Amino acid sequence: MKFDDVLLQLGEFGPYQKRLYFLLCIPAISVGCYMLNLVIILETPHHRCKIPGYDNDTYEIQSSYHQSLINQTIPLDLKDKKQPYDKCHLYQHSNLTNTVERIKCNEWVYDRSIVLETFTTKANLVCEDAAWTSHIKLIFYIGVLVGDIGFGLVADLIGRRKTLMASVLLWNVSGFAVCWAPEYISFIILEFIVAAAQHGAFMVCNVMSLELVGPNKRVLCGTLIHGFFTLGLLYQSGAAYFIKHWKWIDLAIAVPLVFYIAYYWLVPESPRWLMSKGRYKEAEKIIQKAGKVNKVKLPEKMINPSAIEREETEMKLWHLFSTKEMFSRTTILLYNWIAVALMYFGVTMHAGNIGGNFYFNFFLNAIVEFPAVVFVILTMDRIGRKKLQCLCMVFGGVATICTIFTIIFGGDDFTWVTTTLSLFGKVGSTAAFCVIYVMTLELYPTVLRNAALGGGSCVGRVGSMLAPYVASSGVLIDGDFSTALPLVIFGVISTSAGILVLFVPESQHRKLPESVRDGIKFKEAEEIDSRQPSNDNEDKSLLVMSKFTDE
Repeated sequence: MKFDDVLLQLGEFGPYQKRLYFLLCIPAISVGCYMLNLVIILETPHHRCKIPGYDNDTYEIQSSYHQSLINQTIPLDLKDKKQPYDKCHLYQHSNLTNTVERIKCNEWVYDRSIVLETFTTKANLVCEDAAWTSHIKLIFYIGVLVGDIGFGLVADLIGRRKTLMASVLLWNVSGFAVCWAPEYISFIILEFIVAAAQHGAFMVCNVMSLELVGPNKRVLCGTLIHGFFTLGLLYQSGAAYFIKHWKWIDLAIAVPLVFYIAYYWLVPESPRWLMSKGRYKEAEKIIQKAGKVNKVKLPEKMINPSAIEREETEMKLWHLFSTKEMFSRTTILLYNWIAVALMYFGVTMHAGNIGGNFYFNFFLNAIVEFPAVVFVILTMDRIGRKKLQCLCMVFGGVATICTIFTIIFGGDDFTWVTTTLSLFGKVGSTAAFCVIYVMTLELYPTVLRNAALGGGSCVGRVGSMLAPYVASSGVLIDGDFSTALPLVIFGVISTSAGILVLFVPESQHRKLPESVRDGIKFKEAEEIDSRQPSNDNEDKSLLVMSKFTDE
């Protein structure tokens, strides 16, 4: 007897599950806000050195006299067409020696026409400290990884509900505290805690939502919860556009966190987890309550402890490399995990460097995720896994590589074309996230499946950690190519990953491997029916649990 057997009598997705599922989806909106929040609040607007002794100095030209002072004090930067004045140096005039010396400045003025204040402008993370914006993003995504692993282990030990409440409380405290971070050290520490707490809560909500429903409904539920993530991106882009100040933007996305404290009373423990721990009386009580809400007549005692089936012991991560065939397959898939995460996060982080309205670019990068997911749902069983993965990766990669022509030869008049090609890269990476998740599920035997998914998710974090550094790599060179360089890097890595994935087996319409021997000889597996998809709903339950599980 398994919990899925209970669900067959209770109902795979009845009113009780629908109510809880909706509650568990709502935190995904807040997670969507926080996962790319640093892209907004660490944006570096145009800036230059402040004129010494001129208290009323602004980035905008106030008058002809102000223009004259700037020309006398700030060196020109002829290599940067967008910002004509040097961002890090000014002239120091010596009356004694009648000479002019070029020195570094320690005060700046910022363009506030688009952004009133970001944390970057508050802490002056520019010039020699500019790399800190990338370091902070790196530390944030390390926090996400720590949250995934840490809260995942805790959830298996003490339960889903307790872990969810612990992460929610930590999320509330750190989420509000970071709004008043006085300097960048405390800001970094609080952002690390926010990252771990919010994604820990998201992972627990994911698990609980899928444990509530039967096998035939997990594709639907695994997809919809991540649609709420994209809603969070849209909410954040709107809040940032109207508020334009990092502190109040942070506060706007922190206020809804208070609602999740009510989950202590609204969300019960997962009965599936309770059964796995032998706490049958507590599980029975929840199941009977669900039966009443679903208006299903259940036996007085649904759970028979003597009939509970024990799960097969799973193998470890290193068994993914146990043979030449498994080594090759695992290496290619892990490279794809890195490439997908790098493209997905990197393109969004680079949106402000392309040109046009920063907030509108961010909004577009969010809205294109919807058609990408729908495209995968409609085509995966028609095209096949590896062909679709190759198509998505190469499509996104070639699109971003092509920006080199619009940026260098097109100039400002072709900014809209560059933005469009960048969005194509985002569409490709979003769709590829969906496919790589399914491929990893289907290409490994049952005893290695969880290890493969966990390994892919963790290795994918390397891509998200590298993304801020690649997105800012343009500062290393001068000229128009500095804008195109990050997109070209994203494109080359994505295209190469898409080509390599053609060397792994196709899993469409094939029996899922049950043993390691089956996994090694997967290429020789017989097709069940070339016109019928596999009927193994349990292992395809996460068909479109896309990128957000890695964010």
